[in-house]
Amino acid sequence: MERVLLIDDDKELCALLTEYLAPEGLAVDPCHTGGQGLARALSGDYDAALLDVALPDTSGFDVLGTIRSRSALPVLMLTGRGDDVDRIVGLEMGADDYVPKPFVPRELLARLRAVLRRTRVHGMGGMGGTGGTAGTAAGAAGPGFIGGVGPYRKRNLTFGGITVDRSARTALRDGAPLPLTPVEYAILVLLLEAEGGTVAREDISRGVLGRDILPFDRSIDVHVSNLRKKLGPCDDGQPRVGTVRGVGYYFRVSPTESTFGGQDAEEPRLGAGHENVAR
Repeated sequence: MERVLLIDDDKELCALLTEYLAPEGLAVDPCHTGGQGLARALSGDYDAALLDVALPDTSGFDVLGTIRSRSALPVLMLTGRGDDVDRIVGLEMGADDYVPKPFVPRELLARLRAVLRRTRVHGMGGMGGTGGTAGTAAGAAGPGFIGGVGPYRKRNLTFGGITVDRSARTALRDGAPLPLTPVEYAILVLLLEAEGGTVAREDISRGVLGRDILPFDRSIDVHVSNLRKKLGPCDDGQPRVGTVRGVGYYFRVSPTESTFGGQDAEEPRLGAGHENVAR
């Protein structure tokens, strides 16, 4: 049975979720303060955490910031339905996803299962796992996505000075470890697998978050923005991750690196429909 840490001061909600998730094979351990929750989150005893933004002794963001600085434990934020700013801030600070309150338990279960599925596939930073680097990779099912089958699963991915070492589950920039969150690592792998081709936002959401993208949902955009900052620019100053407006994202690769051919450092070949590239 997988263990989930629930940090929320609503004792009635904690009791309901504990009862609801138990038949699904999830053991919920509730705590009601940020200090207590932080200590447990860093213990290495849990596979994932549900973290409320509003706590009696501290902000959920402060708890998240400390967790993310010391552990890659997957974290789903619980936010107010109208608090768009809270959702974006949580994602920017490294939350894997969010669940708006009030929520349908089935939706929370689906998002939690998506996180735990990645944990099982890639041994990410849940039980016994600390260290906030990309070694705690997220994954997804199906060919072409993380966790899929085929040649990509048997070799490292290296483009433009960025290397993903699948065996060690780490991401490197010019040989130095990159402190990526699980979601950022998962997105990076998808983009590197595409070798310069564009990956649609919808495909990233399904492959990384395990759910369809929602209207006005900026989760993927925020995660990509965080990833872009950590990767740094190319030698020519362009961001390593480019945007195709209204479509998705791509990783800039050189002609010698890509199997697609036909692209150069100035104007990467991205396939059909890339005339509206936002650099």
